Amino acid sequence: MTCPSAPPVCDFIDRTNRRLCDLISWLTLLMVLIVFTIVLLRYGFNLGWIAMQESAMYLHAIVFMLGAAHTLKADGHVRVDIFYRRMSARGRARVDMLGALLLLVPVNLFILAMSWDYVLNSWMLLEDSPEAGGLPLVFLLKSLIPLFSITMTLQALAQTYLHWQTLRKGRKN
Repeated sequence: MTCPSAPPVCDFIDRTNRRLCDLISWLTLLMVLIVFTIVLLRYGFNLGWIAMQESAMYLHAIVFMLGAAHTLKADGHVRVDIFYRRMSARGRARVDMLGALLLLVPVNLFILAMSWDYVLNSWMLLEDSPEAGGLPLVFLLKSLIPLFSITMTLQALAQTYLHWQTLRKGRKN
């Protein structure tokens, strides 16, 4: 959903999440190649490395945690739309706006608040993998939690503005 009268901040949020999505597309390809290599090495040559397995897990986390905001923008999240699909554009805008303001934003702000100390402690320790030979980047992995919350909250607010514009337009007609 785009709006010609959207403020620059909404456009910036949309562009940022679009760029993240482009990066994630390449990371998804890299993840598939790494998993293929892991399987090939394990079952073809009886070889394996913990760091390689963890890198696939890290990429998986990046894809889902940082791709969620673009999925929200693209209206790709799962919903039960028995009633929603029959609603008018204004009705859908009202549901989406209320859902974002009453559920999505508060939950993401809660996740952000609750994860802050968790991630900060991990950074203070420069936490690494508990596995021998694992990646020494657990603190970066945990940083995806607040990044997820921030990108989702910003995208939800940008979408809410667009839904509000839809509701305002409907009143003028």
